[in-house]
Amino acid sequence: MTIESKYQRIAFVASPVLEAQRALAQLSSDYGNREVDDADVVVALGGDGLMLRTLHERMRTGTPIYGMHRGTVGFLMNEYSRQGLIERLNAARETVINPLLMRATDAAGEVHVHHAINEVALFRQIYQAARLRILIDDQVRMPELISDGILVATPAGSTAYNYSAQGPIIPITANLLALTPINAFRPRRWRGALLASSAHITVEVLEDERRPVAAVADHNEVRYVTRVEVLTDKSISIRMLFDPGHSLEDRILSEQFGV
Repeated sequence: MTIESKYQRIAFVASPVLEAQRALAQLSSDYGNREVDDADVVVALGGDGLMLRTLHERMRTGTPIYGMHRGTVGFLMNEYSRQGLIERLNAARETVINPLLMRATDAAGEVHVHHAINEVALFRQIYQAARLRILIDDQVRMPELISDGILVATPAGSTAYNYSAQGPIIPITANLLALTPINAFRPRRWRGALLASSAHITVEVLEDERRPVAAVADHNEVRYVTRVEVLTDKSISIRMLFDPGHSLEDRILSEQFGV
């Protein structure tokens, strides 16, 4: 490793799948493997699931994360190669994202706080559709939404579940959030809204005992919620590294043109 490298200390993390574990062994042999708390950069080997977990674990450290695809879905990952890693890291472009903060109040009155990099979603828990009231910055914007649920997506998460729910794709540099219904029944024609990233979104669950709802921030679930608040946490900046021409912004743009 040359002294000119910006990243003298590399930590590798990998998913448990065989392909990722083989890459971990090879790259650790080639470049060494520091402890993540003593690293200048963390290289994640796997799919988007591992990348999200790594981003969550390191979100408060400021350590940049560089992913290489050794899993199933790899939208957040760079292509894998054993050669030239130092040069790729030095040439990589940085994307900074802010996570969502979810405050979910359950039926017992307990408040659960979780962060989400992709989205915060509310789902009906039983056969009954959810009945929700939506407030933006403490103003009621939709007195009643009857649906399977609703989600709030970041630009980074706009191509994930949000896109499958017919939500808009948002450029990574846009200061916007997507508010997208999940199978809306009433109002049937409502397709959601684009909101400023500074918006304070509150979803109140109506008839919560008869129509129970769960809230999920990425992989953290809270059941039997009565009220969920969502806002962008500007106090946390997550640094992601991408190869030139393969940035998250490039891929989000490509998704909008179907390529």
